[in-house]
Formats: sequence, structure tokens, C-alpha cells
Amino acid sequence: MTEPVRLSKRMSELGLSSRREADDWIAKGWVRVDGKVVSELGSKVLPHQKITVERQAAAEQSKRVTVLVNKPVGYVSGQAEDGYKPAVTLVKPENRWADDPSPEQFHPTQLRSLVPAGRLDIDSVGLLVLTQDGRIAKQLIGENSSIDKEYLVRVQYTRPGSLPEADLRKLNHGLWMDGKPLLPAKVRWQNDDQLSFTLREGRKRQIRRMCEMVGLKVIGLKRVRIGRVKLGDLPPGQWRYLQPDEQF
Repeated sequence: MTEPVRLSKRMSELGLSSRREADDWIAKGWVRVDGKVVSELGSKVLPHQKITVERQAAAEQSKRVTVLVNKPVGYVSGQAEDGYKPAVTLVKPENRWADDPSPEQFHPTQLRSLVPAGRLDIDSVGLLVLTQDGRIAKQLIGENSSIDKEYLVRVQYTRPGSLPEADLRKLNHGLWMDGKPLLPAKVRWQNDDQLSFTLREGRKRQIRRMCEMVGLKVIGLKRVRIGRVKLGDLPPGQWRYLQPDEQF
């Protein structure tokens, strides 16, 4: 006999919604289990039971926006800290990219619960995803996320000579951080002073720390891709909407 699990957890596992969203829908009576409305928070279900949601839930979800920002240096990804502004303050009509192909109209309600799905350090630049959609957040930063992220990293070698081939191999696989091995990465030279890093994890200041371990100092770091979504020509400090046909 399989153990029952919380309805909101099961909905999140099935990709129907985030847990918070699920609790909201349950409270509103928008969730059915085997055809019956379940409106009590904390209700449990068995894995074989069929979960459906009312049309209102889908309609509310479709209004949620996801925004791509080219974050400049000096902005924090999330909450304001130490006098630095959060990246969400860039999302205003005058900073919208003139070439944004989306027909979506900006409205201040889109700023409510617009949160970063993954972070960039204050001194890093490039692609930052801000979303109101719990499903996208889970896809990008959930425990089981398999979406890779690509960075261009300008470096300076701090030891005599140039970076040994063996150390480049270590950057690809073999380094440990905080007592745990790092997942395999793809690291290759783009030109004399720039590396491309493709990672499937994002520990705190991971790339900078990896570089330090092999004698490289990071001069600049830019995220250029998350999954299949690229930064492209989006100018620094500007933003655009994620298109309905774009998938991470």
C-alpha cells in the first residue's frame, strides 16, 4: 500500500502548480480528486487518484508572467540588501526592450510575486529570470532540476605560465566544494582569456570558487543561456517577456 501524500505536494510533483499555488486553489474550491471538490488544506491523496483543476485556476495561471532581464553589475537578484537595488526594480515600461516581440502589455500587477528563479551575484551580469509562475521556478531551481546554464567567464591566471591542461580537466570534473563533489561541468576556452562554463548546479559563488581552486581570478562573469533560452541581443539593464513558445 503506497502512503498518502499531501494534495498540494502531489500537485507540485505532477507539475500542475507550485505548492503555494495548490493551497490557494484548494482553499478556493478549484481542485477535484476523482471528480469531487476537495477544499480542506492538508488533505491527502494516494498516487493513483486523479487530480483535476477548474478552469478558473488555469485562467489565473495563464495570466502569470515571466520576465527575462539582462542584469547589470550592482543589482542583487532577490531582496534589496546593503543599499543595493533588487533586479525587479528594472522591470518598468521605460526599460522594456524596444525589440521585445511579445504583445503582452505591461501592468503593475505583474510585479506582484515576481521572484528570481535562480540567482546571479551582485558583481555578475547577464540573463536573470523573474517569474510569477511556480511551475517555471520549480523547473529552474527545484531539487530535481536538470536544466543547464551557460556562462562566459573572463579570467586571469595568477600563477607562472598558463593554466595546465590537467587543471582544465579538473574544472570539468573532479573538484569538491563544501565537502561534496561537484557535478560534471563543461568548461572550455573561448579565447585567450575567456572560458565558457556550462553547469547543472548553482552553489554559492560556484564558478568564482572553482576558478580560485586552480589559480584563476575571475575578472567578469556573464550568464548567456538557461536551458534553451538565450540572452541574445537583450541590452544590459533592459527586459522582455518570455514568449509562450519559448521553453527552458
